[in-house]
Amino acid sequence: MKEYIVLSELSCRCHPATPHSAALHVGLKSLALSGHLHNCFSTVKLDIVTLIFKDISIFAPMKKELLEEREGAYHTPVLLKESLEGLAVCPSGVYADVTFGGGGHSREILKQLDSRGRLYGFDQDADAERNIPSDPRFVFVRSNFRYLYNFMRYHDAAGKADGVLADLGVSSHHFDDRERGFSFRFDGALDMRMNSRAGRTAADIVNQYSEAQLADVFYLYGELKAARKLAAVLTRARGEGKIETTGQLAEVLKPFTGRDKEKKFLAQVFQALRIEVNDEMGALKEMLRQTLRVLKPGGRLVVLTYHSLEDRLVKNFLKTGNFEGKSEQDFYGNVQSPFRLVNNKVIVPSEEEVAANPRARSAKLRVGMRTNTD
Repeated sequence: MKEYIVLSELSCRCHPATPHSAALHVGLKSLALSGHLHNCFSTVKLDIVTLIFKDISIFAPMKKELLEEREGAYHTPVLLKESLEGLAVCPSGVYADVTFGGGGHSREILKQLDSRGRLYGFDQDADAERNIPSDPRFVFVRSNFRYLYNFMRYHDAAGKADGVLADLGVSSHHFDDRERGFSFRFDGALDMRMNSRAGRTAADIVNQYSEAQLADVFYLYGELKAARKLAAVLTRARGEGKIETTGQLAEVLKPFTGRDKEKKFLAQVFQALRIEVNDEMGALKEMLRQTLRVLKPGGRLVVLTYHSLEDRLVKNFLKTGNFEGKSEQDFYGNVQSPFRLVNNKVIVPSEEEVAANPRARSAKLRVGMRTNTD
């Protein structure tokens, strides 16, 4: 008998220490089979011999060599050495990798933990589950990182974590899978959902948002000066038929794309839609706020950003504890902040890393240490 935790619209995989138990994936939006409901959690005791549910699958951990091979294909970790240095991993510490993805950062953290250490890996994409390491110190949570605090609290880890790592980049796996619709390089479904099992798609937004709503999305999240004109063109185009693929969208946008700036423009449009589809800015704000209750004093928050919108939020939050960058001072004029910057200057990839992994070129790494200030 093994105990599993399920949050609303969350799935959890716990790796049992014994080889006779299998980790279970519970994909139901809400479960209360045992009657034990604590806040938004359900505690469900599952006997895998006698209980079988339609939406439960048995997970077999992958061998180390297969995991390492898959990791490179899924996503190459950016600023890996610098991220680990920023975390300053304590062998017996408690850590959360809130963007598990290919598991590259998590596996390096596990190498530095001893048997007392614990690592929680969060990812809302079911594809990431294939990369879970077979390690009793690791717990995988299939969830958006906006639920970080609730899960850590359940495991009595809230306020006790030594570090939280967030790599906010979209994985190579997503960009290279035409069916996910993240890239304009392929013609595929206009989807862009990180969690492909729930929520609206990019096609829903393009075809259902009002012209004013579309203009706001392109201006706020794509930082496009021609946002209103772009929204008007899309509104007219969808009147002649739904825009359902990335190829159709790129075709509609052709009048806006000069040959020398086509890729940059399309990247901005796709970025704006992706952020809106996944509520990325809202989720990021929630996660950052929750780190104040998850990290213990002296704990590290390490964040990798890839565009100016998210980097501005992270920068302001680490400096001032809010997203507007408004500094608060105590009676003596000292700036009050829940974090102390570990590195005064932002860390960026070396020329060698960018040459080896061009997708790392826009990455910025910021590290903060939790203070005693709330």
